[in-house]
Amino acid sequence: MRIRAKELTGASLDWAVAKCDGVNLEAFTLYYHPTEPDDLDCHGFPEFHYSTVWAQGGPIIARENITIIRANNDYVDGKWMPNWFAETDQYVGHSASESYEHQQMNPTFMISAEDGMYGPTPLIAAMRAYVASKLGVEVDVPEELLK
Repeated sequence: MRIRAKELTGASLDWAVAKCDGVNLEAFTLYYHPTEPDDLDCHGFPEFHYSTVWAQGGPIIARENITIIRANNDYVDGKWMPNWFAETDQYVGHSASESYEHQQMNPTFMISAEDGMYGPTPLIAAMRAYVASKLGVEVDVPEELLK
């Protein structure tokens, strides 16, 4: 099923990250949907939690030079929730530019809302940005992962 990267969450987001990282997707699918109750014990597949476990998502953030910042809060279910923004490093190798105040600025730190992704946590925002940078703004995800 085709889904926008900005809407990926949970297993579907972790699956898309695994796809970007070249993980055996059959192993991933068996982890989330074993055909037998003891399949996990038999195959010893690793757990995939890129969007919730810093030990898995953090190295991707460092390797891909993903920038994460706190964005505006969202009003969800009657309360204010933090919102995060992340984008991949698209400006490496470009020369410095000049600001309106005529100060030299390194474009690596220039952030464009058009090129990034939002999320309720830093990891979710970063993993959405990673997926969008590798697979595009729409991703084909197995339908069983969207349930």
